[in-house]
Amino acid sequence: MSRSNRWSVGAVTFVIAMAILGVLVERATRRTADAIDARFGYTPDPAGTRQFLDTLGDEKFFSQAGAEAMKEAKGVDTFLYRQLDAAHRARYGKPFVVGRQLIGDCTSWGGMHAVAVADAVSWSLGKLPEPPLLPATEPLYGGARVEARGKPGDGAQPYGGFSDGATGYGVAKFLREFGVVYRQKYPTADLTEYSGERAKQWGAYGCGGQGDAGRMDAEAKKHPLRHVVAVQTWAELAAALESGYPVTLASSQGFQSVRNKDGIAEASGTWMHQQVAIAIRHKKNGSPDDLVLILNSWGPNWIGGPKVPADMPDGSYWARRSVVETRMLEDAWAIGDTDGFKYRDIHNGNWLTPSPN
Repeated sequence: MSRSNRWSVGAVTFVIAMAILGVLVERATRRTADAIDARFGYTPDPAGTRQFLDTLGDEKFFSQAGAEAMKEAKGVDTFLYRQLDAAHRARYGKPFVVGRQLIGDCTSWGGMHAVAVADAVSWSLGKLPEPPLLPATEPLYGGARVEARGKPGDGAQPYGGFSDGATGYGVAKFLREFGVVYRQKYPTADLTEYSGERAKQWGAYGCGGQGDAGRMDAEAKKHPLRHVVAVQTWAELAAALESGYPVTLASSQGFQSVRNKDGIAEASGTWMHQQVAIAIRHKKNGSPDDLVLILNSWGPNWIGGPKVPADMPDGSYWARRSVVETRMLEDAWAIGDTDGFKYRDIHNGNWLTPSPN
């Protein structure tokens, strides 16, 4: 074989190898992008948020609906995850451990965690006869993408489409206008365990999925959650948490994946994401800053570093007031109970109290 022919064969081989490598890199990149995208799923809709607010009448903000809670707030450090853990132990016989979303359904996880905390506080105050079940995320995700957008809840067509994402107000609207579906077996679906595949399907067809004909919507309406209002200021957020009302936080603000010595994750990057605020610490009480504890939905191990106090949930972190009040209250919603947003002294302060076993 001549030298020129050998070079031709070598060149062809090189081109083929590079093409194969390119395909492999493209696939790996696509898998990485899919993995990153699956962590998020918040789609801002300022116009839709304003339209939903207009339907809430004279009590659209926590400062209006929770005027008593605002007036009576004392700036007590408050840790609502303790009620959540106690309720979970009483119901399921084991500590609460945060789950992990498998698609871009973070809005439903933020909403689910908020309802779970609100239910746990109500149970701790004797307002529920037994420890509550955890809410299911898939109905809430489908409802936020379909029913809350005014689309039919019959499951006849994929009105929501198969791309991921929803709005914070969509979750709030479904909770208010329909209600909560809990993690248990139903005639049409076993919702005992979370399913990313089910979330994807229900995100397209609505609460209940394809062909449901509104049956799961009817289940949601058995547990209406009428008291849902917007939170737009730090004072509203602090008063809500002190009285035992968790607050969903949908925004574009990202954070580091390591907590500092005080349990704080510093702001970093962009997350199109919804989470939930479940505790508060005040600088006047000895905290290094005014802080809000945010519970994520990426499982217990996505973030490392010290936990302060030691019993704060794995997968959560403290965020600074300067970040939360300026960048995370664009689509934030307080979750009340059957009595609305009254002031409640829930005896949950003193964050130096030893952690429960």
